[in-house]
Amino acid sequence: MSALAASAAEGERLQRWRVRVFAATWLCYAGYYFCRRPWYLAKSRLGAELGLDAATLGTLGAVYLVTYAAAQFAAGALGSRLGARAVLLWGMGLSVAANVGFGVSSTAGALFGLMALNGLAQATGWSANVGTMAAWFNRQERGAVMGWWTTNFQVGGVLANGLCGLVLERQGWRASLLAGAAALFAVWWVVVAFQRDAPADEGLPPVLDEDEAPGAPAAAGDGPGWGRDVVINVLLVGAFYFCVKLIRYALWSWAPFFLERNYGLKGDEASYLSTAFDVFGVPGVVLTGWLSERYFGSRRAGVSLLMTLLLLAACVGLATVGAASVAAFAVCISVAGFSLYGPDALLTGAGAMDIGSRRGAALAAGIISGVGSLGPIVQELVIGRMYDAGGGRLGPVFALLVGSALAAAAVLGVAVARNRQGKPAL
Repeated sequence: MSALAASAAEGERLQRWRVRVFAATWLCYAGYYFCRRPWYLAKSRLGAELGLDAATLGTLGAVYLVTYAAAQFAAGALGSRLGARAVLLWGMGLSVAANVGFGVSSTAGALFGLMALNGLAQATGWSANVGTMAAWFNRQERGAVMGWWTTNFQVGGVLANGLCGLVLERQGWRASLLAGAAALFAVWWVVVAFQRDAPADEGLPPVLDEDEAPGAPAAAGDGPGWGRDVVINVLLVGAFYFCVKLIRYALWSWAPFFLERNYGLKGDEASYLSTAFDVFGVPGVVLTGWLSERYFGSRRAGVSLLMTLLLLAACVGLATVGAASVAAFAVCISVAGFSLYGPDALLTGAGAMDIGSRRGAALAAGIISGVGSLGPIVQELVIGRMYDAGGGRLGPVFALLVGSALAAAAVLGVAVARNRQGKPAL
């Protein structure tokens, strides 16, 4: 075989593996939601059957969120040290075991322990998958590629709700948790078959950036220590993620509650309408990734700032007209989903890859996700108390969302200013 033919064959083989890895990692992170969402769907019935009051159920949820947030930092470091494949397989396996245990347990102590275990296991998903994608796709591709790839957590959430909600209605909460575990276990085998940490695992050459030559010195995020600019970018994206994840979890957790309590919808109607937030997020993610490549030269902060300003407008809409009618509320959360998920996914996916570069992508993603995961804890602890203290008024809650969106936009404004000053691009 000639050198030219050998090179063409190698290129075709590389492309086949890129498709496999994309599919496996997309399914992997979508699959995590099948062992994340059932608990929230089953919470009311579980509490009624086991005699757990709302405070105990809330504490159970907080245990998961705290361990999930704390473990994000360790998961990023483990991904860099042990390899993404090992971390993912162990994490998925432990999450399956935790949900199986949850589905057959009846004591509060066991539930608390299993909830903590699931938080630790679920934390392995994002950073290890992002680290894998960083090794298989270069900087010039990441905006568009990750725009499609990061639809996994919206689609995964919708599919998990559909499957586990159906089983919940027909077979009960225990069967719902077991069904979610079975779905993730099936995805575990896909990861075994098709996930590889890097092209070198299949004897293929590395995927290089367009301006990177083979054997070139390590990029800023690739070395044993990060410089000042890399640390600043990680912290900026982490602060941004804290704000938008607070908004995302607030709407995800409380929109059905508000639709029932404040707008008079039935439970199933509230659940269906609240999914508008996730559904409109899918085109938002794809569009934001495409715009970052087409018009922003693979820089993420500029397009993310534009989308975050639209998110701010949606939150202002909630605060001004959102309480007036169900239709106004639905429009506002749809715009919020469209504008939030794009920068959320782009900066924590492609942005983390760019900041950390290939060898540091998992660590950067872990730190960013860890800081961001504190936002959901804050909203769980604050919004319920704010709602009760305000006598059920939504104004103070919506004002919190406006403040969070404004802070997120301010953080991205700093990142854009740094780019214009010639600092490392974000």
